Amino acid sequence: MGEVSMNISRRKFLGAGSLALSALGLNMASPALFQRKLLAAPGLSSKKMIFIFQQGGNDGVNTVIPRGDTDYNTRTRPSLYIPSSEAIPSGNGFAEFHPALAPMMEIYNQSSINGQEGPGNLAVLHRVGYDGQSRSHFDSQHYWQNGIPGDTDTEEGFIYRRLNRTADLTLPKNSFMAAGLSGSQLVALKGANTIPNFSRASRFNLPAGDKFLGRQPDRVGGVAGRGLLGLYGGPADVDGKLYRNLVHGACQSLGLALTTVKDALAQGSYSPENGADYPNNRLGDKLQEAAMLMKRTDVRVIGMRIGGWDTHKGQGQVNGKHANLLGTVAQGFQAIYRDLQDQWDDLIVVTMTEFGRTSKENGSAGTDHAESSVMLVGGGGVKGGVYNCDDATWADGDMFSKRDRYVARRTDFRSVFAEIFQGHFGDPASMMNEIIPGYDFAKLDNPKDFRPLKFMRA
Repeated sequence: MGEVSMNISRRKFLGAGSLALSALGLNMASPALFQRKLLAAPGLSSKKMIFIFQQGGNDGVNTVIPRGDTDYNTRTRPSLYIPSSEAIPSGNGFAEFHPALAPMMEIYNQSSINGQEGPGNLAVLHRVGYDGQSRSHFDSQHYWQNGIPGDTDTEEGFIYRRLNRTADLTLPKNSFMAAGLSGSQLVALKGANTIPNFSRASRFNLPAGDKFLGRQPDRVGGVAGRGLLGLYGGPADVDGKLYRNLVHGACQSLGLALTTVKDALAQGSYSPENGADYPNNRLGDKLQEAAMLMKRTDVRVIGMRIGGWDTHKGQGQVNGKHANLLGTVAQGFQAIYRDLQDQWDDLIVVTMTEFGRTSKENGSAGTDHAESSVMLVGGGGVKGGVYNCDDATWADGDMFSKRDRYVARRTDFRSVFAEIFQGHFGDPASMMNEIIPGYDFAKLDNPKDFRPLKFMRA
C-alpha cells in the first residue's frame, strides 16, 4: 500500500510539477535523463567566475578611447567625442577611458601601469570579436554563448560545456556548481544537465514553497518524508522501474539545489563588506546576490546580463545613456572587488557583448551595429593593463579598418576564454576543442586572432 501511494505521488509530482521546474530553468525532459556520462574530468577547481553579458552591443570606441588615432575627432563623432581633459588616462599614452569607468580604476591602477597605487588586476581587452561577425543581436549573442560562430542551432553553452567536462553534474553534490541570475536562461549555461536559473534567490522555489519542497525521510526506507525531498531525498527504492535512477538523481539534485539556496537565505540579510557599494539597480542586485551566494554556498560560476547597450540614438557623451551603463558596470566591478576581497585571488569577473558599434556617429546621435568591441577581465590572477589599443597594436586609421566603418578585430573571443580556462581554472590546452568545438580549426584558419594576449599572470 505504501509503495502504491508513493508511486502515485511521484506521478503527480512529475506531471504537475514539470512546468514549475521548467520555469526554474531545469529541464526535466533533458537528454541527461538518458545519458549520465562524464566526458572528461581533470579534477575540480576552487576557482570561480562571474560573467556579465552586455546585451545590445557595447560601443568599444566610447568605452576605451583610441586617442592616438587621428580619426577619433569631432568630425567622426560630433556629439559623442570626449575631450582628453575629461577622459581617464590609461597610462600607455594612447588609450583613454570613458570618465564613467572611474570606479574601476581602483582595480586597474598599478604603479607600473599608470603610476597610481593599486593591484593592477583589471585587463581591458580592445578589438575582440570573431571571424564572420554577425550584426544580428540574436545570432551573435548565441555565438558568443555557445562558442560556435555561425551555428545558431546548438543550444549548449560553452561555459556549461566546461563545467560538464570538469565535474559530474549528475551528482547531487554538484547540484549548485553554477547558476544563472536572469529572468530567462542564459545560453552560456544551457546543457543536458540542470543548471539552476532564477531572477532572484528568494524566487528560486517550487509552488507552495517549503510545503512542496518538504523534508527528507527520517531514515532509509522511512515514510516520514514530505514533498520533493521526501520522494527523492533518500536512496532510490523501487527496483526495476523505468528510468528509476535517472529521474531519482535529477529530482534529488533539484531538491538539494533548492535547499542550498534556501539555507543561504536563512543566514539572514546580507551586508556587503569592505565598503562595497553596489549600484542601485538590477545589475547591482544581481551582483550582490552573486557575492552572497559565493560566500554562503559552493557555487563556482554565476552568470547574468545587463541590457540597454543598443544605442542607436541619443547615446550621450560624458553623461547620458551609455555613460550610465558604463558607470553601472564599473561600480559593480568595484563592489565585487571590495566585497569578495577574501576570494579575489580565486575569482575572475568578465564582460562580453555581441558586437561593437560603428566608428562614425549616425544621424541620431548614436551608433549602429558593427564589429569588434571591448571585454573587461578582473581578478587576483589578472595582469592588468590595456590590450590591443596602443601604438604597437593600433595604426592610425584603424577606427575604420573594417569596411571603412568599423574597428576590425585583432583577437577572437574564444582565444580570450581559452586563456581564462587555462590560466585561471588550470584546464589543459588539449581540452579547448572539447569546450569550444572547432577551436583548433579556427586557430589554424586565423592564427593571428588566436595569439595569446597574456593577460593572466603566470
